[in-house]
Amino acid sequence: MKQVYSEVIQYQGNYYDFGLYHAKHFKKTPLYQVHKNLRKKSMRRYTINEREVRRFFIHYAPGVWEELQGLADGLGWRLAEVLHEYRGFQQDWIRSGCSVMTGKGFFARNYDYQPKTYEGRFLLFKPANGFATIGPGQRLIGRTDGMNEHGLCIGYNFVNRIKPEDGLICCAITRIVLETAKNVREAVELLTELPHRHSFNYILYDGEGNSRIIEGSPRGVKVKTGQVCTNHFDELASENRRHLADSMKRMDRLEQFYDTIKTGEEAFYFLNGTSQPIFSKSYSRWSDTIHTSCYFPEEGFVLFGLGGDARPVQISFKHWLEKGRTPLKRILGELDTTEPLPYIEN
Repeated sequence: MKQVYSEVIQYQGNYYDFGLYHAKHFKKTPLYQVHKNLRKKSMRRYTINEREVRRFFIHYAPGVWEELQGLADGLGWRLAEVLHEYRGFQQDWIRSGCSVMTGKGFFARNYDYQPKTYEGRFLLFKPANGFATIGPGQRLIGRTDGMNEHGLCIGYNFVNRIKPEDGLICCAITRIVLETAKNVREAVELLTELPHRHSFNYILYDGEGNSRIIEGSPRGVKVKTGQVCTNHFDELASENRRHLADSMKRMDRLEQFYDTIKTGEEAFYFLNGTSQPIFSKSYSRWSDTIHTSCYFPEEGFVLFGLGGDARPVQISFKHWLEKGRTPLKRILGELDTTEPLPYIEN
């Protein structure tokens, strides 16, 4: 077993200053040197149109653009270099798993991916001019899943990376939706409009109990109803990978057990239990459970656990919004893996 953690990062203020704060924190971590070394390679792989990127963010997420500027100043990098690495327009997403279920008063998901990609950051952020959010980070500016101050929850499930086109990657889309949409209706409108680089399911749930699944690809978007989701499309079936056995198997199990799960706490333990049928633990592959999240929009709190059979940490987002601080500094857990974890190990 390998000891792992997520740093709890909390900030209230403007986006630019948050970028500076984030850069200062990031430079102290082992992951900074990893990203710095990879930057040379990525700069050779592709070019960007800085003017086009700026135009997009000013239209959809002007605060994130300010954060990118603060991040550049804080890291001491040129803005073009930060845009290369973290703007969310470019990244070849390797296959991953992930399973989501929504129920009465909760949104629960397993984040399944390769441990060496994990960044170990859990963020509570209240911008001066945007919606406050809570959830795990990805690619510095992105989010793997989360909830905002209005109770909107979102998470994504990988479907396919074939035939990518210019557009946003999943974790950037998740961030933008959380900070600009109040409910499922507004989120659906935004996900239909935003450009998608790869094919992903986006699962939505809000404080009024509304739930939708959005099949988003570079070539189209479909909206459907449902409470469970894995890693394939139903409406845009031509976008699916050829091998869907694992996704179909997990979907069958979610549907089979769904009616027996009455609460968010039960959903968390069902998804997170290593003896349960959804948890995945072959960490040498690219589709294995790293964290389990369960959001409760009405009560305003989150259950979060790293690794399997975790004792979940309860974080009151409602209390944080009222008081501005939480004493929680780190969330601890264990992964049954020998895979390297760059955010912990050099």
